[in-house]
Amino acid sequence: MPAVIRPAMASDMDAIAVIYAYHVNHSTGTFETEAPDSLEMTRRWKEVEARSLPWLVAEENAEITGYAYAAPYRTRAAYRQTVEDSIYVRADRVGTGLGKLLMPALISATQACGMHQMVAVIGDSANHPSITLHRRFGFYDAGLLRAVGLKFGCWLDTVFMQRNLLES
Repeated sequence: MPAVIRPAMASDMDAIAVIYAYHVNHSTGTFETEAPDSLEMTRRWKEVEARSLPWLVAEENAEITGYAYAAPYRTRAAYRQTVEDSIYVRADRVGTGLGKLLMPALISATQACGMHQMVAVIGDSANHPSITLHRRFGFYDAGLLRAVGLKFGCWLDTVFMQRNLLES
């Protein structure tokens, strides 16, 4: 059965915490070094929901296999119509096309919220799958911060990409 993309619910947070913990513990796609528990993920989800921004999940056979959300890029008022996207897929579903399902749904839901720009802050310039996914959906390179994150004993870059949400 193909993945269904739907809004996240409180009952999804345990699965979301497990998905994210894998990426925290095994990848450089996030610069977090300690995986947050489901209570913290619930707090983050509620914060996104309170701002009327989208948090979506991919569900396959009644299991959460990925998620995506748009959170405020920065807290200062001038940035209020700019969001940062995040997409994570369960370890056994990485590379299966879930990101290609989640990204357009997230873009569409964020456009419906009246947002103007979406920024991708990608951990590790060697994270080619994320960079490629973002380019596929109209993001362009917006900058590179060299060796700003230290994880797993390595200095890592941060790649900035950007997409105008007012364009189709």
